[in-house]
Amino acid sequence: MATRSTQPAASTPNYTGPFITVTFLFGVFGFLTSLNSTLVPYLKSIFELSYGPAMLAAVAWFFAYLVFSVPSAKLIEAVGYKRTMIISLFIMVVGASLFIPAATLVSFKLFMTAIFVLAAGVCALQTSANPYVSILGPEHSAPARLTLAQAFNSLGSALAPVVAGAIILKHKVVLDAVTLATKTVEERFAYKADIASTVLTPYIAIAGALLLLGFAVMLMHLPAIESTRTFRPGEAGDPLLTRSIWSYKHTVLGMVGLFFYVGVEISLAAITINYCQTQGITSVETAGFLLSFFFVLLMIGRFMGSFLMKWIKAEKLLALMGILGVVLLLISMFTHGYVAVWSLVLCGFACSIMYPTIFTLGIAELGPMTSKGSGILNMGNVGGAVIPLLFGALADKVGSIQIAFVVPMICFIYVAYYGLSGYKPTHIAKA
Repeated sequence: MATRSTQPAASTPNYTGPFITVTFLFGVFGFLTSLNSTLVPYLKSIFELSYGPAMLAAVAWFFAYLVFSVPSAKLIEAVGYKRTMIISLFIMVVGASLFIPAATLVSFKLFMTAIFVLAAGVCALQTSANPYVSILGPEHSAPARLTLAQAFNSLGSALAPVVAGAIILKHKVVLDAVTLATKTVEERFAYKADIASTVLTPYIAIAGALLLLGFAVMLMHLPAIESTRTFRPGEAGDPLLTRSIWSYKHTVLGMVGLFFYVGVEISLAAITINYCQTQGITSVETAGFLLSFFFVLLMIGRFMGSFLMKWIKAEKLLALMGILGVVLLLISMFTHGYVAVWSLVLCGFACSIMYPTIFTLGIAELGPMTSKGSGILNMGNVGGAVIPLLFGALADKVGSIQIAFVVPMICFIYVAYYGLSGYKPTHIAKA
């Protein structure tokens, strides 16, 4: 009797506190990622760029994922999840601080550098936070748990356009290209410097907040959870440990799924403000609100998804959302005005459960290989660098954002495929 009364307490630790802490970090990197998307029209205005080159803000951000995802996984193995989170926050402080000289000198290269360094820290934070949340409990509820955490990521994402619209994108005077061409070199630089200065206050505040957050996490108690997971422990001679992580088909296909998902979300978010303008919505505040609502729908969809996954299998819901995304983009392609814009904004709901669902399906049954799987999956975030660039280049070439929607449509189609078939793990015989 004594054994029965004490066993449950030992087998079901309370992870509520750690879950809340890490969920807050999801909101932080959601805010920063979304804020970076709003820099596309900002950089387009300062440096007189077309859609393609302006998308380099997204390219620089997500290229960091290609470079740092695997090293981040190795860092987790070396120092653990908590220390990796702390290190990543301090790297983010450096990246946010680099926006100060970038704005002061009005340097496009420095802006790209600042974005890249900040994204490197976010990559390490995301590589550690995603599997950590998944591990904080049983495997069968991991998709719902990560979807719930990602809902707060969306809350941070929704706040970013509001900040950008109120501070960064709200210029005192906006000059058209013809008027700007009549100005002297000094006058043009002063005009650009005035616009560039709008990022100083928010990024100084961000750097200070991240510094304080890094020290706060350092002092918090987060349980040390090993890469080996209790539902699939690794032992000497275990064939699971002798396989290359690249031999796990569902993980590799999950990485491709994240490549297309992140690409489509960033492309649609980055183009929303410019798309509003092409559809006759010229108010920056209105466009910023619509972009915010894109992320609000992401958040609502994730809360709903976390609830619905009690009855609907995660992979089926994923396939359904992929199909919904295709339908919405088709509507946006063949309509105009508010109908076209709202069809694009509603894609936020279609995107909602995709990232956490693909991620948890991609690390399913990896056991002690989970941290390596997380690193591989996070490499898929580089889609945020590639897809927006292709999308912007096609929009420039054909002269229409609507025709270029064929690129994100392909992304949604692949996500639907992963939910229908690609998610299935390949099994090996156990010794």
